[in-house]
Amino acid sequence: MSTEPKRISPVEAKALVDEGCAYLDVRSVPEFSQEHPVGAFNVPLLHLQAGGMVPNPDFLAVVKKTFSLDATVVVGCKAGGRSLRAAKMLLDAGFANVIDQRAGFDGARDAFGALTEPGWKPAGMPVEAGDGGDRSYEKLAR
Repeated sequence: MSTEPKRISPVEAKALVDEGCAYLDVRSVPEFSQEHPVGAFNVPLLHLQAGGMVPNPDFLAVVKKTFSLDATVVVGCKAGGRSLRAAKMLLDAGFANVIDQRAGFDGARDAFGALTEPGWKPAGMPVEAGDGGDRSYEKLAR
């Protein structure tokens, strides 16, 4: 039985990050490098490969190495699907304070592609480009 994480807006997520909570971006490395929330950590739930997206077998191990089980972690992705899946996995793995930032980085869309809720960037939250330095997947996975 999976635990359901609390889901919050990008504005609420930014407030938690401002209070010192970690933002975990679970998008692929290329997506993260293009742009991401300022100060975000990158641990991809899925890796982008030639045939499409494939599960990252080290996802839980890297997150457990990076954060304590009682750390408050806000999880985000592109549109809200991967982050919800990742947040459920983390709660099931023993993390106590995992919050899903619904609408992701770009925003949630309906079946017709219309924006239903702006994500982190369209909501005007601060973004940066690059690998994230010490918060990059390459560094965190070591």
